[in-house]
Amino acid sequence: MPTCPSDNQQTVDQTDFWTDGGIDWDAHRIGWAIAGACAAATVIISSISVLQHCRSYTNPAEQRQILRILYMPPIYGVISFLSYRFFRSYTYYELVEVVYEAFTLSAFLMLLIEFVASSGSGHKAESSIARKDKRKLPFPFCHWRYRPTKPYFMYTLKWAVLQYVIFRPAISIAAIICQAYNVLCESEGFDAQYANVYLEAVDFVSISVALYGLFLFYGLTKEELVGRRPLAKFLAIKLIVMFTWYQSFVFDALEGRVIHATQYWTETNIADGLNALAICIEMIFFACFMWWAYTPAAYRIEGAKPTSIWRPLWDSINFSDFALEIWSSFRFFISYIRGIPETRSRYAHQVTGFDEAFGLEKSGRAAYVEHNSSESVIRGQNGRTSEYDSSRAPRMSYDEDIRLAPYRYGDARDDHDASTPVDRYVSEGSHPRF
Repeated sequence: MPTCPSDNQQTVDQTDFWTDGGIDWDAHRIGWAIAGACAAATVIISSISVLQHCRSYTNPAEQRQILRILYMPPIYGVISFLSYRFFRSYTYYELVEVVYEAFTLSAFLMLLIEFVASSGSGHKAESSIARKDKRKLPFPFCHWRYRPTKPYFMYTLKWAVLQYVIFRPAISIAAIICQAYNVLCESEGFDAQYANVYLEAVDFVSISVALYGLFLFYGLTKEELVGRRPLAKFLAIKLIVMFTWYQSFVFDALEGRVIHATQYWTETNIADGLNALAICIEMIFFACFMWWAYTPAAYRIEGAKPTSIWRPLWDSINFSDFALEIWSSFRFFISYIRGIPETRSRYAHQVTGFDEAFGLEKSGRAAYVEHNSSESVIRGQNGRTSEYDSSRAPRMSYDEDIRLAPYRYGDARDDHDASTPVDRYVSEGSHPRF
């Protein structure tokens, strides 16, 4: 494989930032100051929003994901400033920066799942995810239909988004190695002689699958998400990605036409620097947009004492929940391939319910009843034990009243035939209030 032509000039600017008469304000240093000031402002705005969530940490299941999303503007702003300041290493910073997009999209999916699972009492049981009918897939696969009640559908949808957490970091690591060996060649576009075209193709497929999974889940649950501003929340994330990609395309197109090399900077250096500077400026506005879209006011409880900031911060940087979800989906698919009946049976899925299939926290009441029940796992019709219906270690959920599992919502006191842990939970009078 041939090596890439250099993106940097051989001549290096040797002048100092500070001179006897003050700061040497050339165009590059002016941009340096603007980028640094904007990155600092983004960090301050995002920190205020994050701290407000931390001090009102009343719904960890949701706010854990929100905090991860709120980190996106400061991460992009700081890394873009560094890529502007150390422009000769721009490619390395860019490859690190885009990794966090994968974690943000995955956190957004997990947040939507929590929203649906904790739907308010205004929703009826018939509108829950387990009651939805067979329907068409979104464009461009609208000729195919899917049934949300199938157990493999839920695991597949979750995996469709979470796979990006695996592929995007792997792509960046591979690209960094290729860049170190001078065979990546981003400035050469989609030349098949270099590694960039192949890595971009894998990234395109991976992010397309992730976004399709998000759109599919939103279309399926948009009734349950009413009042949660899901589109505003999604745009706060996706506009960052769109702006950074399209403006990078524009600056690359201007190379050699409007942008010309100077003594110390190549056309690529200048285009990359302008892109980094634009990102630093834009992140101020996106930080404000996220502050509004993911408002901490929704989680404040009047008269409640402020919560400690340390647990929320730890929860937000502890990505073990992603690893757990990926591993549980992987185990499900292995069992599906092996033909385990519970991975295919609609009835086994209905007993399992929406929250268990997605690995959501059980309510304290439901977890306690199931944990102390003599029947700790739900058995399929053939009497075999399903490892996917077994209870996990109880984790606290902050909505004790709403469960989206497809059991009956009538007066459970008249039900004398409750035989499963879920039925016993309903029969004890803890059914949702509608």
